[in-house]
Amino acid sequence: MATHDLKLIEPDWHAEALAVRQLTPKGKLRAAINFGNPVLAQRDPLSGEPRGVSADLAQGLAQRLGVPIEFHAFDTAGKVVDAALDDAWDIAFMAIDPKRAESIAYTAPYVLIEGTYLVRESASFRNIEDLDVPGVRIAVGKGAAYDLFLSRTLKHASIVRLDRSEDAIEQFVALGLDAAAGVRQPLQAHASEHTGYRVLDGRFTVIEQAMCCPRGREAGARLLGEYLDFAKRSGMVADGLRRSGQGDATLAR
Repeated sequence: MATHDLKLIEPDWHAEALAVRQLTPKGKLRAAINFGNPVLAQRDPLSGEPRGVSADLAQGLAQRLGVPIEFHAFDTAGKVVDAALDDAWDIAFMAIDPKRAESIAYTAPYVLIEGTYLVRESASFRNIEDLDVPGVRIAVGKGAAYDLFLSRTLKHASIVRLDRSEDAIEQFVALGLDAAAGVRQPLQAHASEHTGYRVLDGRFTVIEQAMCCPRGREAGARLLGEYLDFAKRSGMVADGLRRSGQGDATLAR
């Protein structure tokens, strides 16, 4: 992780005891990392340890709080949400969604990610709206932000839910579905590596990625929001994206 001057945080940021206890109830910072979103998190190819902007932010917060970090790995956002009910993590990195907000408290967003479609080169679809017609089948990762969004907004097309986001791309191909919905970057990576596929211009939603903690930890949530504000202003977020090869991701202001 790049070194940032943590003294840049305003003096009144100093955490009150309640906020620290709420963010570290086990005496350490348990950070949920979702490897299902490669823009935010990747595995180190040698050690398997988390890398990317999510890991950087978690390590920076643990350093600021003066506690050890403990990573908890997940392969889907839906599993992260479910684990919150079991008190399995203290902070996480997920897309802001009204359904999830029933049990999770979000900071402001720090990264904006486009949700769009992967289709076959030969398909007649040209615009995002072209897919919402009867008979069209769209593969999505179950419980992902774009699954939740499309479940609320699609009127005619059918959703085929797969366990993981990467499964959605694979099964779109294997099952002969009409499209795979997901984050633009991995869809573009598939299209560039396999002939006969393209990613539609435009987007069906902008996914706001934020830090979060379980609801009921109000003081901790405020502290988390102040930390993320510092991380954006200091360049920590931009540095983490760039060093992990995700410099084309859009920063939230």
